[in-house]
Amino acid sequence: MRPRPARRRGTLTATAAALAALCAAQTLGATSAASATSATSATPAPAPGRAVSATEAAVGSAQDRAARDIARSLGDSSWRTSLRTATLKAPGAAGLPVTERATGALKDRLTAADQDIAEAKGLAARTGSLLRLRLGDPSMRTALAAGVTPWVAAAVSDDDTDGTVTAYDSEGRAHRLDARTAPGHPVYVVDIDSTKALAAGLDVLRKELAKAGIASADRRAVNTLGTTAGFWTTKITSVRLNDDEEPWVKGDAEVYTLVSGFGHDGKVRVDPVDMPYLDNDGTTYRPNQILVNWSNYKYNLADAVMMEEDGSTNYRDLAKAIATVLLTITDQGAYVPLVNAILDAIPDDWWTDDPDYVDSWYTLAQQSTGTRYGARGNGTLTVEPYYVQQF
Repeated sequence: MRPRPARRRGTLTATAAALAALCAAQTLGATSAASATSATSATPAPAPGRAVSATEAAVGSAQDRAARDIARSLGDSSWRTSLRTATLKAPGAAGLPVTERATGALKDRLTAADQDIAEAKGLAARTGSLLRLRLGDPSMRTALAAGVTPWVAAAVSDDDTDGTVTAYDSEGRAHRLDARTAPGHPVYVVDIDSTKALAAGLDVLRKELAKAGIASADRRAVNTLGTTAGFWTTKITSVRLNDDEEPWVKGDAEVYTLVSGFGHDGKVRVDPVDMPYLDNDGTTYRPNQILVNWSNYKYNLADAVMMEEDGSTNYRDLAKAIATVLLTITDQGAYVPLVNAILDAIPDDWWTDDPDYVDSWYTLAQQSTGTRYGARGNGTLTVEPYYVQQF
């Protein structure tokens, strides 16, 4: 989860003091990772003073139930061995589709948790299983391979709790772990397949925005002015986000960008752009990805708001919130910045959860070339014009 700025209505920037205060509030006092203590409650409580959205509560509850169920299932030595072998073979942080691997009563319980998560996130039932299981940290591989029975924890974000993670053992006992320092005992993490969830969520977002009249339902690539030879775009040649500390229990980020401007019909449109490669901060990616399709826009200026999916976004609610605000903005015959409007559309309590605001870029033009720094100072884009030629 990337750090968020202090937020006021109509304000995009955050002071260094506000960011420092936020980081300090999220920092766990020094504790020993090796000395996990038994927890008195099964489900972690939110950090004091932090608002919790209904979606976050539902998703968190489903993941925590799944973690407890999987932990108890590890008492079966055959299943434990099978899961260990598959986990050690799984590539990187991809994880295993644990519901699909489970059988019997465990499969039924995990299927129910999957359904609760999809419903809470506003996703279609056909989205399928979203739960995945992965090893919490590469440092745990040796102990896991040696046959140590792992504990199981639900993935949490860096502002979800008081800086600890609750893990369950096969006897049903809960243990508090430091969220910043990986423990010596191996831990399986129950997480959401964010790549799958984001793809399904952006599909919902596009459809819901189209219903509200915010974006073209057919998402045509060729504009309405009769151009058939091709169209101009803005291409991302490189992108980089600043470093931040992530809890060991969290997996890779899933980032998307909301590109906004006025369509040829004079109405505001928002085009979601998935950026599935953008996993880690402090890494420069060179995707050569098209960010803006200028054939969709009336004016030679557009805005971009980069967001991060962390697991608890309800995409139907997000679409409704954005549409409610943007439908009040009318074409005045000139470019109107839309970044503030999009950020203000997101309910206040979501700023303590998902979707995370990463950064934003104003006044991208068809001719924009070179390095563009985000308004928040957290992201850097290098862009260039790119003409898509028709066959």
